Amino acid sequence: MSDWKTPLKLVEQLDKDGNIHSKGVKKLVNAVGEAAELGKKLGCDDFIPFATSAIRSAGNGDEVLDTVEKETGVRLEILSGVDEARLTFLAVRRWYGWSTGRITNLDIGGGSLEMSTGTDEIPDLAFSLDLGAGRLTHNWFDEDPPKKKDVSSLRDFIDAELEDAAQQMRSLGPAGLAVGTSKTFRTLARLTGAAPSSEGLYVKRYLTTAGLRQLINFISRMTAADRAELEGVSSDRSHQIVAGALVAEASMRALGIEQMEICPWALREGVILRRIDKGLE
Repeated sequence: MSDWKTPLKLVEQLDKDGNIHSKGVKKLVNAVGEAAELGKKLGCDDFIPFATSAIRSAGNGDEVLDTVEKETGVRLEILSGVDEARLTFLAVRRWYGWSTGRITNLDIGGGSLEMSTGTDEIPDLAFSLDLGAGRLTHNWFDEDPPKKKDVSSLRDFIDAELEDAAQQMRSLGPAGLAVGTSKTFRTLARLTGAAPSSEGLYVKRYLTTAGLRQLINFISRMTAADRAELEGVSSDRSHQIVAGALVAEASMRALGIEQMEICPWALREGVILRRIDKGLE
């Protein structure tokens, strides 16, 4: 068994034309090759290679996929944004069960924000917006710490981008449970007082809008290096946690969510669960 992972931050490897440049492609090839080799060593019978927002939105995405396949023998499948939201929702539903009723799920990745809501395994509505923490940091912040006017401008941009999706989701009524998935939400919850990961998967962890607002005021004045010293913040994510917090607060506010529970399952588990389901058909 292995929980190996390596951060690529591909959305931050985009050039001014929206293409993943050669350095990013090389990092991806190395990571896919290493993962494939590890799978062989561990005797994996099934390999599920997939890619999400960064390659999905890149102008040279097809070329990147061809290069990865040529160098590693692995063909990555690009998940659509809606599929990404649906698979994450599936994982959340399986974690909490059907008795929970309507679930509204938010997931902040490096390149995109996924939003979904529903009462079954397949959400009634699913959206993917280019509001990932890494993408927004790369596009909006050119100083460390970010300038106040840039933080304010980004907040206005996020609000505008969320408006249509949030309105459609609100029209279906309030959620029985609001859920946050992804490393960004887990980090934000930890920074606002939730239990550390060392206490286990089954400890309930929450994130509130009130706590988020206080946190944003605090961390937006800090440098990335100083944020990396905070408990629960990894050095490879400290530079993008401000943008992630802004997206979390704006999306919760847009949906009228005052508190959400953090779910330990997300996209990876959704992909695995869907593969298991197909094998049982």
